[in-house]
Amino acid sequence: MEGYHRPVLLNEVIEGLDIKENGVYFDGTAGGGGHSFAILSKKDTVRLIATDKDEEAINAAGERLKPFAGRFRLYRADYKEYERVLRSEGITELDGVLLDFGISSHQIDDRARGFSYLKEDAPLDMRMDRSSSFSAETVVNEYSEERLRKIIREYGEEKFAAVIAKNIVRARAEKPLTTCGELAKIIEESIPVKFRMRGPCARQTFQAIRIEVNGELEGLKECVIGLARRLKRGGRIAIITFHSLEDRIVKQAFRELEEECVCPKEFPVCICGKKKELEAVNKKPITASEEELRQNSRSKCAKLRIARKL
Repeated sequence: MEGYHRPVLLNEVIEGLDIKENGVYFDGTAGGGGHSFAILSKKDTVRLIATDKDEEAINAAGERLKPFAGRFRLYRADYKEYERVLRSEGITELDGVLLDFGISSHQIDDRARGFSYLKEDAPLDMRMDRSSSFSAETVVNEYSEERLRKIIREYGEEKFAAVIAKNIVRARAEKPLTTCGELAKIIEESIPVKFRMRGPCARQTFQAIRIEVNGELEGLKECVIGLARRLKRGGRIAIITFHSLEDRIVKQAFRELEEECVCPKEFPVCICGKKKELEAVNKKPITASEEELRQNSRSKCAKLRIARKL
């Protein structure tokens, strides 16, 4: 669909999911439907359930998936609502799960969505779910300096978070901040010149605010564990992350499911009864090929982790 480009790591995702005949798959982050299309194309007996918070994404995916009418259902919902979605479909077990945490090219390129620090006159929005009243403008203009500093430091991993937060508060005291350009300018001016020479400096702060607006990390680990436990034996879960915070949480969730016995080492016998539930398919995350990097620079930060249910 227009504005929705080829999804990242497409071949690697499809190979990693090991699509089965008559399999039931869950794509929790449908986007424009690129990965969903490839899953449904692999076997003509596959059934797919997909979710996305973004109404535009759901509409685009619906158009793209029309050739597979009757074999898929789309829900405008957060993937963390998977229990409700699967219950409404009468599904208790899955053959595969896909989560792609990247924001789409369509969202980045659409000025009205306010995701990009490069679009100076864009509104401070950043909402995945545009029905929500909570936007980047709310965060920037209403959060305390301490709270701004905390999210910029933690979610953006920005070492100049304190001065950025201070300067945001100072600027908004004169007038509310309403555009991406205004915020980007404050961030740039908050960072020492020698660091500015390396390129635009606003990316990490914009990432932090976007994560806060959309609650991207809230309940993520529990959701990954819950979806993995929905897999049939031999089923696979594939997750694409784009920054270290997400990847760390996914890694922790997988590690917890891969562990056997968590009793203290001094115990002579196991009393916890914990069994290994998941096995990593790839020990190290899969990254984009040189060819994909040439075609799509946004795939540079993508990491794919795949695990199989035991």
